[in-house]
Amino acid sequence: MKKEDEFFKDPKLKKAQEIILDRIKKSSVPEDYDHAINTLKWLLKVCPFADDRMKIAALAHDIERAYKDKKIKREDYSDFNDFKRAHAENSAKIVRSILSDLNFSKDFIDDVCELIRLHEFGGNKRADCIKDADSISFFDTNLVLYYQREGFDEAKRRAVWGHNRLSDKAKKIVKNFTYQDKRLQELVKSL
Repeated sequence: MKKEDEFFKDPKLKKAQEIILDRIKKSSVPEDYDHAINTLKWLLKVCPFADDRMKIAALAHDIERAYKDKKIKREDYSDFNDFKRAHAENSAKIVRSILSDLNFSKDFIDDVCELIRLHEFGGNKRADCIKDADSISFFDTNLVLYYQREGFDEAKRRAVWGHNRLSDKAKKIVKNFTYQDKRLQELVKSL
């Protein structure tokens, strides 16, 4: 991790960041580490009022993908939204364990976990910020690699789903992204 990617001053929060990012580095999805950091950076841009609980939630929101034995599998769900809910719930469960081991307060842990549980669909101002940051980061960091791995049709389906969950403000941000691949560029501009 680069010095400019240190987001916390408090030693306990720094330790949480270190543990979370060390685990995410083990994800089988190559862009997960960059996506975690990028989501936090976008959170700070779109919600400058973000508190430490929001920052930890943004950083750890997809952590379950880094646990092969605990990872939620898309093929186990007929409905994509149900899959995303299970993914968010599982990430929250894992983060609860990490933060408990670091002796964070129950209130802190409950709040972070609730934000992670809500990160796919929002539900309050703070969770909506994390949802926007996560989705903006998908377009910024993940889309190209997702397209290369999954093909255009799946990338399009995922991009449409991600775009639909963005706030109007976040949609304007994504509209300004550029891609070298002409198909992706046209796709994002058409959303």
